Amino acid sequence: MIPRLRARTGTTGPSPAGFDRRLIAPMVLGSVLNPVNSSMIAVALVPIGVAFGAPPARTVWLVSALYLATAVGQPVMGRLVDTYGPRGLYLTGTAMVGVAGLLGASAPSLGALIAARVLLGLGTSAAYPAAMRLTRGEAERTGRDSPAGVLAVLAVANQTVAVAGPALGGLLIGVGGWRTVFTVNVPLSAACLVLGALRLPRTPGRRQGGVDLPGMVLFAALLVALMLFLTDPRADHWYLPVLSAVAATGFAVRELRVPDPFIDLRVLGGNGPLLATYLRQFLGYTTAYAFMYGYTQWLEQGRGLSASTAGLALLPLSVSALTVSALTGRREAVRAKLLTGSLLQIAGCAALLLVGGDSPLWLLLAVGALLGVPQGLIGLATQNALYRQADPERIASAAGLLRTFMYLGALGASAATAAFYPYRADTAGLHGLALFMLAGSALLSATTLTDRSLGRLTSRTSRKA
Repeated sequence: MIPRLRARTGTTGPSPAGFDRRLIAPMVLGSVLNPVNSSMIAVALVPIGVAFGAPPARTVWLVSALYLATAVGQPVMGRLVDTYGPRGLYLTGTAMVGVAGLLGASAPSLGALIAARVLLGLGTSAAYPAAMRLTRGEAERTGRDSPAGVLAVLAVANQTVAVAGPALGGLLIGVGGWRTVFTVNVPLSAACLVLGALRLPRTPGRRQGGVDLPGMVLFAALLVALMLFLTDPRADHWYLPVLSAVAATGFAVRELRVPDPFIDLRVLGGNGPLLATYLRQFLGYTTAYAFMYGYTQWLEQGRGLSASTAGLALLPLSVSALTVSALTGRREAVRAKLLTGSLLQIAGCAALLLVGGDSPLWLLLAVGALLGVPQGLIGLATQNALYRQADPERIASAAGLLRTFMYLGALGASAATAAFYPYRADTAGLHGLALFMLAGSALLSATTLTDRSLGRLTSRTSRKA
């Protein structure tokens, strides 16, 4: 748990009375670059496949490539933020996003487009760890150890953009074709660079020592091999999980021996509540992304809607997620949010089993509205839990790892989508995907019900607020 903080004296800048609001705009804008690119692509997969003559089993790499790069990049960037400070990493990462947008907008082939998505994943990995480090720094400066309002702003912005992404992507495709979902990154990157250069402080890093480059390489190897297998789990790919296991063993040996490891496995292994938070992040987002990609593709191919109309059909998802995030954001209530969110996910997955090619429009909209509520609750809960459970000196690294588990869930969702839709997104495949989502949601509910530390976490933090 994080002890009560005391305001530092003798500092310059904004009054210690409150959070420096000049930081909020660059923090929020930078942190939403990843979810907006993660979600907009959902409605672009079908038109991109048509443009390059590629089936869903190949276009799914546009999803997997970004998550692969992000799952590796988030904790690496977080460790660099902890070591060198947030400003430089924020500016470097957001500049990479603009370059990736230009490459994607002019990509001549699906392979080039996938490469642009890899660059996007790496570039968008810096802003969220930087935002969490800045939030922690402001909490120390002001002496307020419960910045729930600021964390809520970050969570609401990310949740809103993630669920509104398909609608935005559909609108952009309707106006200028699928390449506009890449082009939009150029002005977003420029805005981040201007705001970051003007408003982010030149604060030093919080950790001493060098960068554990061998540890980072081994960590990347184990994740890449594992995720490559998950995207196409076949018997002749047996060597990938073996390679991942070998890299994991080497990583563990390395991190337990060096004095300043990339990920401190001793501290992490002794922090059971934080490990449980990472697991719940994985489970919650596996269902969320399976719905986003699987349902959107079914609306286009199984239901026959256009990309623009399919994006608009998900607006109730956006509205319900935004509403619940805004209404509950300032209350931590971690256990209540996780439990409510998991139960509503179960209900939403069960409702998907009632959907068919001739289902009325109101039912399609209602399913999206129902599943938007847990998307708003679960993201808020896991972020607040991590802020309380993580080592303050490694908050950016821990936040990056939280995003890694989110994108591991997204990668698992994309693999499941490809498995249930081998040729096209039909209703039978949607129902199989719904059962997969239902199992994950039930496990999320079980891990919440059995974790007593969540109740203690809420009670302690509420007394400190």
